[in-house]
Amino acid sequence: MDLDDPSHLDFAYQRRLGHIADLTAPPGQPVHVLHLGGGAFTLARYVAATRPRSTQQIVEVDAALVQLVRRVVPLDAQARIRVRSLDARAGLGKVADGWADLVIADVFSAARTPGHLTSTEFLADVRRVLRPGGFYAANLADGPPLAYLRGQIATAAAVWPELALAADPAVLRGRRFGNAVLLASTVRCPSPSGPAASRPTAPGAGGTRPGTGRLHGGRGRRHRCERAALTGAAGVRLHLTGAG
Repeated sequence: MDLDDPSHLDFAYQRRLGHIADLTAPPGQPVHVLHLGGGAFTLARYVAATRPRSTQQIVEVDAALVQLVRRVVPLDAQARIRVRSLDARAGLGKVADGWADLVIADVFSAARTPGHLTSTEFLADVRRVLRPGGFYAANLADGPPLAYLRGQIATAAAVWPELALAADPAVLRGRRFGNAVLLASTVRCPSPSGPAASRPTAPGAGGTRPGTGRLHGGRGRRHRCERAALTGAAGVRLHLTGAG
């Protein structure tokens, strides 16, 4: 598979990220959101529409893309959205401690997240800018044998005690390349796939039978899902769901 060709990627992750934004605070309550990777500012527009008076920052390294989006589909002048044309890591470093209710990372070079946005140090900086109980949501992409996804789960587990993961069941089973949304927090994570998936039953990678999926992280961590979230060997709770 050509990872430079994004045509194989699915886009259900956008709905999952929107659902996470819905659950960040009570309906209609303004929030502070940091978007690492801007695209066409779709999620920022959604938050602005559903949570008026929210304050948002977008960090997008592609200055030409930012100019194009501003020209073709400009932001509402009343929306409290600031756009910075910076590398995601550099932009993150400029955000004050405890500022964000939600940090969304959706940054790709071809079909992979740049390496400097996958380290424990990067995630620790994300946690720094989150308020207590805030959420970090990352759009990740991987395919068989899911080594990258397992590694990202292990890395996140070194920073947060609560994790949730949502993807198409075929992706979680390691049968095809696709997107997964990883959610992390210091508090129990809601299902990234929506209310219908609040009791996850989908299997994980490795061809195990339904209801007993497993994703093995690096450094010996193992996370298991049996119809609900269970505590893994590292004391990290991981929800797996393939719904939505």
